[in-house]
Amino acid sequence: MDEPESQELAHEVPAENVFIAPSIHHCDILAGISYTHCTPIPDVIKADLSIECVLGVDEAGRGPVLGPMVYGLLYLPLSQHTSLLAHTHYFDDSKVLKPQTRSNLMQAICTPDTDLYQNCGWATRVMSARDIASGMLKPAGGYNLNAQAMDATIELIKDVFAQGVNVKEIYIDTIGKAEVYQKKLERVFPTTMITVAEKADSIYPCVSAASVCAKVTRDAALEVSHQAYRSVDASLNGSKVVGADAWGTGYPSSAKTVNWLKGHMDPLFGWGNECRMSWGTAKDMLEAKGNGIKVEWPDNNDDEQARRMTDFYITASAMELDEEPEDELATWYGKPVAASAF
Repeated sequence: MDEPESQELAHEVPAENVFIAPSIHHCDILAGISYTHCTPIPDVIKADLSIECVLGVDEAGRGPVLGPMVYGLLYLPLSQHTSLLAHTHYFDDSKVLKPQTRSNLMQAICTPDTDLYQNCGWATRVMSARDIASGMLKPAGGYNLNAQAMDATIELIKDVFAQGVNVKEIYIDTIGKAEVYQKKLERVFPTTMITVAEKADSIYPCVSAASVCAKVTRDAALEVSHQAYRSVDASLNGSKVVGADAWGTGYPSSAKTVNWLKGHMDPLFGWGNECRMSWGTAKDMLEAKGNGIKVEWPDNNDDEQARRMTDFYITASAMELDEEPEDELATWYGKPVAASAF
């Protein structure tokens, strides 16, 4: 899985008091349910739906073994693209911004009467660790992460078009080969200019802002997810109250993350909804000798064990005569007779 460079890991740590945005649905997060949050159209655009808009999409949390992957989307009037986002508020790739800076920017986007709130609409798709792993572990090839990401991106953009927003330009940070990704999106949105590029979150301000929406939502989701372990982690830390930083960044390369996984693994069920069971880090821990409990399931193709439902049926006549039961389905429409009967 893709992971940030080591020098970026410090910025992957959530802010100490991360802003809890409206995109945080506590019950869904704790239950491991994926969901979408979409804001109403901002007043400036709602007043004149003919205003041409620019839209950016980016994700946060593609590589971690813990927590959701979040796709963020942000749109605003094309005329405000650079002046508002880059020159006034200095948006940049969320991995470059300090944790508290991106949290403050997200709070400004969500605060009424700010220029960001009045001009920007945004949405997030929170893809739970449980659903990501479930898709990837499906038989017959599974539902890989790139396909899940593509579907999340398309659905987010469709939701904005469905609201009647006049989106003229779309910018997206790529997954895989940019040209292939772009062609797929152009087939879905043929009337819109689409640009898919590497490092788009550092090039296009709307993608930078979308990355902030995604990252702060993921940071807050990790904080919410950790609530289920507060009492356990407090007991392990001498009753000291600890936050989500107890499990580090969630990336397999984080020592805190690996140590947390080792200390909280159930030998039969592994971990809760916060863990991507399809990740090599999790699978290796469960399958290591002496760690997990191996479960062997019966082979459903075993002829000796395979039984039809009708094998358990006995007709009334067979019970009365103490005869071998006949196949009930064979006489479902009556018994065959000889030609002489006609």
